[in-house]
Formats: sequence, C-alpha cells, structure tokens
Amino acid sequence: MTSSTQPRQATLYRMVMEAHTCPYGLKAKDLLRRQGFTVEDKWLTSREATDAFKAEHGVKTTPQTFIDGQRIGGYDDLRRYFGKSIANPKATTYTPVIALFSMTALMALAASYAVYGTPFTVRAGEWFIAFSMAVLALLKLQSVESFATMFLNYDLLAKRWVPYSYIYPFAEGLAGVLMIAGALNWLSIPVALFIGTVGAVSVFKAVYLDRRELKCACVGGSSNVPLGFVSLTENVMMVAMALWMLAVSLTGGMPAMAGM
Repeated sequence: MTSSTQPRQATLYRMVMEAHTCPYGLKAKDLLRRQGFTVEDKWLTSREATDAFKAEHGVKTTPQTFIDGQRIGGYDDLRRYFGKSIANPKATTYTPVIALFSMTALMALAASYAVYGTPFTVRAGEWFIAFSMAVLALLKLQSVESFATMFLNYDLLAKRWVPYSYIYPFAEGLAGVLMIAGALNWLSIPVALFIGTVGAVSVFKAVYLDRRELKCACVGGSSNVPLGFVSLTENVMMVAMALWMLAVSLTGGMPAMAGM
C-alpha cells in the first residue's frame, strides 16, 4: 500500500447498540487506525438501521468498511486488503499445547522459587508434569461429552468399555492434584501409570501402526490438535512421573532442592 502525507480516509459502518457493540467493528476500527487511516465511524444503533444498511448495500454482515468510495467488506476482508493473514478455525494447530506447557512450566518454576528460593529444583520438574496433568484434565472436563466422543476414536480400552472415556479426565485430574500435593502416592502412582500406559499404547497404535489421521482429545473435545506426538507425550509424561515417584518412594525420597 502506498502512503501519503495526509492520512487516508475510511468509512466504517458498525453495530453499536445499547445492549450490543459488535467486537469485529471495534477490531476493524483499530486495524484501520493502525494502518494510518482516519476513520469516519458510522454507528448502526438499531436492528432496523442495521437491516436497512444490509439491504441497501447487498451485504449479509456488519461491520463494512469503505475506502475511497469502494466497499472493502467485513473484518476478514479488511485484513486481506492490508495483506494480513486470516485465521482458519478448522485448521490444525499446536498453539493450545504450546501455550499450555509454557504456562505449566512457568507455574512450576514459580512454585519452586516461592517454596525453595530457587526455580531450578527436582520438585519443579515434578510440579511441571503434575500441573500439566491437572490443566489437561481441566480442559477435558469443560465438556466431558465432547472429549469422550473424540477419545472413543482411538483409545483401546474406551472402545471396549465406553464408561472409561468419561472416567479418564477425572482420573487424570485426581492423579495430577495428588502429585502436586505429594499426597496419597499409593493412589496417584497406579492411576497415572495405568491411564498413561493405556493411552500411550492406544496413540502409538492409531498413529504409527494404523496410520490414522485423527484429532487429539488431549486438550479437550473442541481442539484441532492432530493426534500424534503431543498426545503420546502426555501419556509418556504420566508414566514417567508415576515411575519416578515410585522409585523415589522405594528409595526413601531425595532432596527437593537437588539441581535439575
């Protein structure tokens, strides 16, 4: 886009009603200003005014942006006009997983610092896995029904016994919380070991043996994370944590301040 000494003008029609302000209208206005435009902000303050505007211009949605008398379109069209990417809600992505593990890692380091005065402890590593288990369970518990539906596509035990698909997120959450507290190891260790082992075998078979392309239920039933390495990592982490805690229990434990 070429620029001039004077700001370019844009006219934006957006819904601003007493009970509703269109969020995409606000986004469009902000984008135009960041691109150096002076915005003539036209409010559609009633449903009647909005419907009349749509009928007049032959459009189905608002907001609508006009630049130099030419209709650009809605918010996505405006982003395309400026050469910006458009998010595809159906596209596969690892963003939720990256965000989750980044936050749980920071939480573990922060907890270790708060308790021991240093973020780099063995306990921080344990907390990282336990926090991850708890947060992953939380995401699944937001819609157990959706999770169960996706989970039944590949989990070997759930296919044989459907109630397991509903039990799994509660079991993962219970094991994670107990591991965070370091309590009831006799319960958390076998639970994590069992669900982690079954999960790892199921994912390995579905992805690497059967070569199936499925969505992962690891971050909830509405995710677009592909089944594969991430879900396998989740289950391997649970197994590793269970075996680690079992070894620590059998050897009488080790200092939490030991360096990572």
